[in-house]
Amino acid sequence: MHALLRTAACAGLLLCLALPAGALVARLDDSTSPRAQVNTDFRNAQSIDGTSFNLPFGRIEYRLATAPYIGRRARIFYVIPPGIPGLRSPSGLQVQWRGNGAFASGTARPGERVPVWSGTVATAWMIETFDLTLRIDPRELRLPSGASLSFESIFEIETLP
Repeated sequence: MHALLRTAACAGLLLCLALPAGALVARLDDSTSPRAQVNTDFRNAQSIDGTSFNLPFGRIEYRLATAPYIGRRARIFYVIPPGIPGLRSPSGLQVQWRGNGAFASGTARPGERVPVWSGTVATAWMIETFDLTLRIDPRELRLPSGASLSFESIFEIETLP
């Protein structure tokens, strides 16, 4: 029991150290985005090295409601969900994106949170498009016949003091 309490206390301390003092983290509302859900179509897959393949997904437009944060210093993170149905391990998927505006390009695996923007929020809406490519190791997939790999990434905002 004491070991469990020590572990929980250490986890809480690490979380506090990971965020600047006074930082608040919230999920950004992207419900007005035209297509936030990623559904794969393996017909477009391009073999890379015989063990994995790239799957160009195309452009996704994100419309992020930032009105509550106008005038605040903040960082925005792109978050890939940790549990993706049909994927056995996070090492089986790498999401690559190229920002087409103010957001940075990058890569992430399931469960990762990557900073894509930092500054002072100036508008009620931040609209950004990402060109997405999925790098998939098929040995890590266990999809039912005819099913597609599907997930929805989110954006989080961290306001700074």
